[in-house]
Amino acid sequence: MKLSVRMLAVAAVLATAACAPQTSGNSSSDKDEKTGTLRVWLFQEVNNQPKEQVVDSVLAEFEKEHEGTEVTVEYIPVETRAQRIKAAFNDPSSAPDLIEYGNTDTAGYVKDGGLADVTEDFGAWDEAKDTDPTARQSVTVGGKVYGVPYFVGVRALYYRTDVFEELGLDVPKTQAELISTAKEIRAAKPELYGLAVGGAYTYGAMPFIWAHGGELATGNGGSYAAAIDSAAARKGIEAYTSLFGDDNCPAAKCAAMTGNDTITAFAAGKAAMAIGGDFSHGAVEAGTVKGAYAVVPLPGLKAGSIAPAFAGGNNLGVLKSTTHRTLAVDLMKRLASKEAQGQLFEGMGFLPTFSDVRQQVAAKEAFVKPFVETLAADTKFVPASPAWAQIDAGAVLPTMFQEVVSGKKDVDSAAADAARKMNDAFGSVG
Repeated sequence: MKLSVRMLAVAAVLATAACAPQTSGNSSSDKDEKTGTLRVWLFQEVNNQPKEQVVDSVLAEFEKEHEGTEVTVEYIPVETRAQRIKAAFNDPSSAPDLIEYGNTDTAGYVKDGGLADVTEDFGAWDEAKDTDPTARQSVTVGGKVYGVPYFVGVRALYYRTDVFEELGLDVPKTQAELISTAKEIRAAKPELYGLAVGGAYTYGAMPFIWAHGGELATGNGGSYAAAIDSAAARKGIEAYTSLFGDDNCPAAKCAAMTGNDTITAFAAGKAAMAIGGDFSHGAVEAGTVKGAYAVVPLPGLKAGSIAPAFAGGNNLGVLKSTTHRTLAVDLMKRLASKEAQGQLFEGMGFLPTFSDVRQQVAAKEAFVKPFVETLAADTKFVPASPAWAQIDAGAVLPTMFQEVVSGKKDVDSAAADAARKMNDAFGSVG
């Protein structure tokens, strides 16, 4: 069968989201057609070609085994996923059958009623028994499973070995050394960012907050209160925002930068350091810095310590509104299979969610070591609340960082405003 893969422009994505109906229509479909067209939405990566190759291979085999079936894939920007996916939940007629989504979005999407319960399907899947517990938890809400883990991700410190050698610098062993080294590089090489940072790079900023003993929120069991305005959290905010300026990463250019932007800058040779994920490896390898960089865990406050990293990753889920449930579940398992995850690691550097496959790739590839070490250290997660989707979509934390680096607010007032917005979101979901 014919394979069709379509890339959407950002403008088209935003237009679709803006025009979608706002009434809820996410009830389960009573249809389960065994032929026809399946629509899949996956995330657009910095260097997407290796991902497309893996996906195309899976889809070709899937279509071959399901006569009369065609799959179309749209790669959508991560930054606009909230609007696009919420619109899909509200308008089943234009919604895909299968989506890739961030593990921080699980609770919110389940509350919205958009994801299908695949508990029985997951339990009957032979490979599921080797899914690591943390990854399985990322698709579990209230004891039910709403997808399959696609990859797990943590971030570490990428640095230019050629720049460090030229300037006679040691790799930073503490967060204070990281900041001072970044500024030393910028002073010696003003054409470079010392450490590429982004005001819209929430997950790059979180380790600074956590390393200082701060938290995003406190609570459990679905009831949370913001803690971003605590004294410890404010110290972390001060540390991160101190990196925005002409002495490292000018606020005029860096305040709006996302995580992808910082990796793009590093891969292009415009930055001496960047905080990137295992999933960033493919993009860096495809850049001009190939062969002239290394990776170490992001340092904490004390020498030898590792800053707590966000335990990230993506999942795949079937929409409750699909009219091709059996086919969509089968395709979901194939895309997230051990074989496909192994290929995604080879092409993109994405860490597999299967414990046995991760051990195999770690034994083969040296670059995995700092990420495995970071996973073994004190990783953290965002509040397991449906409110997080609102907080994330509302850019509460990026707004806080941007207000500080632009000089509009000081750390105390920006953090207080962010805490108030977070508490409003937590209160809105009960």
